[in-house]
Amino acid sequence: MAVPHAWRAARVTPLGELNSPPRITAALLRLAVQVVLVASLWRGLYAHTGTTAGLGRDQAVTYAVLAVLASRLRELDQHTGRDTVQQHVHFGTIVYWYLRPLPPHRYYTLRALGEQLYGLTWALAGYAVCLAAGVVEPPKSAAVAGVFALSLLLGQWVMHYVMLLTDQLCFWTLRNDVALMILVFAQNLLSGVYAPLWFFPDWFVTLSSFLPFQATLSVPLSLYVGRISLSDAGFQLAVQAGWVVALSLLTRYLWRRAGRRVISQGG
Repeated sequence: MAVPHAWRAARVTPLGELNSPPRITAALLRLAVQVVLVASLWRGLYAHTGTTAGLGRDQAVTYAVLAVLASRLRELDQHTGRDTVQQHVHFGTIVYWYLRPLPPHRYYTLRALGEQLYGLTWALAGYAVCLAAGVVEPPKSAAVAGVFALSLLLGQWVMHYVMLLTDQLCFWTLRNDVALMILVFAQNLLSGVYAPLWFFPDWFVTLSSFLPFQATLSVPLSLYVGRISLSDAGFQLAVQAGWVVALSLLTRYLWRRAGRRVISQGG
């Protein structure tokens, strides 16, 4: 596929925000408020203690703020532009994804890539401001920074497939709004967005280790703050890569099955 065509597909969702200045202002305000509130919350929780669950105050604040910034990577609003899989399946317009010269799985991937690159610019800008303001700690070494970057890349790859599986569910359900909400909540909870996983009971941590969610965010951020040492980084990266391969094969299979459920009259 020609690069210009790929670029047009990748910028579909970001353009919806870039062409609407009020949405950019709202996103900036929301991100700033989230960072301030999260940093204040964790500093308050550590006001009368030095270390909890093996984590100091600055480490906990850094983890929480980075979790907020990382959530911006896939926070673009597809619903407003009526470009979610759920909407297309509901209204029957999903058939056009299969009539285009560009295969639906490739369009979905390119669009997701554009969203993540756009979100990355927000996350990097927020990280630079928080680092300069002393809200987050810098990585302990260049090695930690490199491993964190690789782990974050793998984590976002896993996140892409997890979100794709959630969208593919729409092909087999008629009304799945509640199911999607539950899956999004589970993703945020089990990936450590709301709170680091090591604050949860042992059985919860054990259960989450058998699921792909913690590979999306908890592992990269744990490497950054030092909860996971560099000596254990190789194993964690291998687990993340394993989830990428497994979910890639599963979603490829489901794309083929989903195509058989689409008819020319609609979804």
